Amino acid sequence: MPRAFFARDATVVGPELVGMVLSRPDEGLFARVVEVEAYRQDDPACHAYRRRTERNAPLWGPSGHAYVYRSYGVHWCVNVATGSDGVAQGCLMRAAQPLAGHELMRTRRGGVADVELLRGPAKLCEAFGITGALSGRDLCGDAPIVLLDDGTRPDVAAGPRVGVSQAADWPWRFFVDGSRWVSVYRRSPRAPR
Repeated sequence: MPRAFFARDATVVGPELVGMVLSRPDEGLFARVVEVEAYRQDDPACHAYRRRTERNAPLWGPSGHAYVYRSYGVHWCVNVATGSDGVAQGCLMRAAQPLAGHELMRTRRGGVADVELLRGPAKLCEAFGITGALSGRDLCGDAPIVLLDDGTRPDVAAGPRVGVSQAADWPWRFFVDGSRWVSVYRRSPRAPR
């Protein structure tokens, strides 16, 4: 994808990422993105909400770069930076439908059912072999992971993000409506009712 695609607001890029192909060509891995979440600097659920740190620096740009972090200190999760340089925002890759490379994905995920291979951000990273080493890499350039547009445009729905306790009702989760590959929505128990 050209950098100009990512150089827009996360809430605009997010729904347009749904339907794109996430690829790790060197390993023959291809999957259709079915779910993403948008995060922005003015969003209390965003890792860059309070300030810039060494860890969240990729979210501040340039757009099209990967931001990879550990969720709860255990599981890797991958985002792509969006928007203008100096303004932190990005889109979290939440789930995808496997297209090719199923055997390697199954091996990395411990032989789970295909529907569970990429259903959740940590599962997606595990199956694709994504670690913190990818953070800061240019997805429009030298990174081993790329996003491809094959022209697929699914019906995209929007709803609240999964598991966030702040801004829990913001409809910044974008997903293929009715897809069995989309992760299960769970509201954070810490989110206000």
